[in-house]
Amino acid sequence: MTLKLIAINAYAKKHIKNNPGDKIHDVKETVKDAVKRQKDGASCAVCGQPIWALGSAFSGFDGCFTCITGESDDSADYEVY
Repeated sequence: MTLKLIAINAYAKKHIKNNPGDKIHDVKETVKDAVKRQKDGASCAVCGQPIWALGSAFSGFDGCFTCITGESDDSADYEVY
């Protein structure tokens, strides 16, 4: 995995900039919940690989990068820490 790491607060600010109707507190909580599931060992509902926390937070299901996006090159995307 070559995802670029980003702090939850930094991601939430980027998210709000692109989604001004969302509330920053809600974004942070949604991401924190997904990170917890990832750390607890959640696996992709489609293929069984470890989940991509940031994608899983907003896709509606726990999934890996490839199953959520349909792409294999994750070098231009983020993962939270």
